[in-house]
Amino acid sequence: QLQFVESGGGLVQPGGSLRLACAASGFTLDYYNIGWFRQAPGKEHEGVSCITRSIGSIYYADSVKGRFTISRDNAKNTLYLQMNNLKPEDTGVYYCAATTFCTIAAGKIRFGGGSWGQGTQVTVAS
Repeated sequence: QLQFVESGGGLVQPGGSLRLACAASGFTLDYYNIGWFRQAPGKEHEGVSCITRSIGSIYYADSVKGRFTISRDNAKNTLYLQMNNLKPEDTGVYYCAATTFCTIAAGKIRFGGGSWGQGTQVTVAS
């Protein structure tokens, strides 16, 4: 059974940074398409960044490109998301997930269904 535990969320001022971590168990990270997704209040889930299995291609949504960095520590079976220069529009619940597919189209992450963590709240406000 795939399980995730996200951590690292919190309240930060605009321009600040946070580092999210997602500890995975029950599977090996690099065998799956794995990524970070977020949901703002009243909005649908949005793909933030993902790493594809096998080839390990990395994709970022245009809204976070140049500010966020996704990485994977296979030894710790943990996925990370370094978020810099945070903006109020980055506010939301951030989830890590293993999905059936993950790709980029028109600047947005496209992803399939899969297994999701419980999420961690990120709030960017003065």
